[in-house]
Amino acid sequence: MVRADAAVNIKVLQNAMAAHFGFSPTYRRVWMAKQKAVAVIYGDWDESYNELPRWVLGVQLTMPGTVAVLRTCPVRVGGQVDDSQAFRHCKPLVSIDGTHLYGKYGGTLLVAIAQDGNSNILPVAFALVEGENAESWSFFLSHLREHVTPQPGLLVISDRHNGIKAALEAPDGGWLPPAAYRAFCIRHVAANFALTFKEKDARRLLVNAAYAKTEVEFDYWFDILRSENPAMCDWANRIEYSLWTQHCDEGRRFGHMTTNISECVNSILKGVRNLPVCSLVKATYGRLAELFVRKGREAEAQMGTGQQFSQYLVKCIEANLRTARHFTVTVYDRDNSEYTVAETTPTGSFSLGTYRVSLGSKTCDCGYFQALHFPCPHALACCAYSRLTWQPYVHEVYRLSSVFGVYQMGFAPPIPEGFWPPYPGPTVIPDPSMRRAREGRPRSTRIRTNMDEADPNRPKRCGLCRQPGHTRRSCPQAAGPSRTAANQ
Repeated sequence: MVRADAAVNIKVLQNAMAAHFGFSPTYRRVWMAKQKAVAVIYGDWDESYNELPRWVLGVQLTMPGTVAVLRTCPVRVGGQVDDSQAFRHCKPLVSIDGTHLYGKYGGTLLVAIAQDGNSNILPVAFALVEGENAESWSFFLSHLREHVTPQPGLLVISDRHNGIKAALEAPDGGWLPPAAYRAFCIRHVAANFALTFKEKDARRLLVNAAYAKTEVEFDYWFDILRSENPAMCDWANRIEYSLWTQHCDEGRRFGHMTTNISECVNSILKGVRNLPVCSLVKATYGRLAELFVRKGREAEAQMGTGQQFSQYLVKCIEANLRTARHFTVTVYDRDNSEYTVAETTPTGSFSLGTYRVSLGSKTCDCGYFQALHFPCPHALACCAYSRLTWQPYVHEVYRLSSVFGVYQMGFAPPIPEGFWPPYPGPTVIPDPSMRRAREGRPRSTRIRTNMDEADPNRPKRCGLCRQPGHTRRSCPQAAGPSRTAANQ
């Protein structure tokens, strides 16, 4: 069962033991047995640490340009030291986050995630560290800046962790404006907000204000928030607007208000977080190779059809064109492409407002043009009125050539273990202090917040197999494989 799914639930294993062998071992005993099974399948937990540097050297031989940085701490005995590249074609932003490891040894996997112009999620950097603190984030972000994201004007989206704050604000880190900018995930901001203010709809009003693309829209939601409780606005005003609102981000977010793309990768890697460290790295490398092959083929197939832009952009433009049929355009400055656009209802009986559009500066009063970097319905109406094509007003990242550029690099298969080069560095062993407690049931290290509350509209899932339609009590896996076979 562990070979089929390394993340198999301990309760499932307990029930399988009871069904097959007629006795029920304790949770701790099954947990320890699972760790031994993982070691048999994927390699010894302790030796895996020393195996990793040689495997990485093998990858660097087959994949020139691969960057891997290994920093170790010296072993202390009795207080004494014992001496025994792709991202440039993506949107200019990265989402960073950390996720816990759940094997024999604890630790944290730090990830930096980007997104291409076709809304594909792309992991660009990983780091295995002891935990989320200032030193770990400084190590990760310094190498991210040096090897992956050296371009100026980059945006980093993250939660409000103090370790991230310290690393990004370091004078020599390269993350200070104008070289780089920081933005907060609004889900984390709203979760912190909800800890203080329990009023109904207060959290929703704050999120609506954050998503507003214009100052007028922001003021509308903020005034409602103020009428509910002035203290809410005082709380929000203590955070710089450019860090959490979209209308003050100068278009750097490309519409990304959360770190959800990082959370998606965390869920994909959930199974490998139970493995020894070297197997974890191997599995991550293999999944990245598979991702590049699949997405590269998709982009190449779309380019073969003669398309110039990503499917995501085409869908957005088609939706905007349908809306733009009900606009009346007036030209104010043809040389500088300055217009006003009057929006009405489909019947033309009611006015929905007038917007100023500048094709030259790629701006519109609605805020969508400058926030998402492709023409909004008002800008498309201006293009149609002046017989201009809308393609020049689209950011380069949405072109299929850019999307294909992300995945044009191929991964080489790692060389077999017998051909790994010798590693001249120190012998690498796990930090004993990172080992999980030997006694008692293992405790989750996740810090639960309001974001962990269940969505009332989401279908309920079984606590064992995580499938909808039944509960833990009626789960087919509750009595092990024998009961499942009988039900079938």
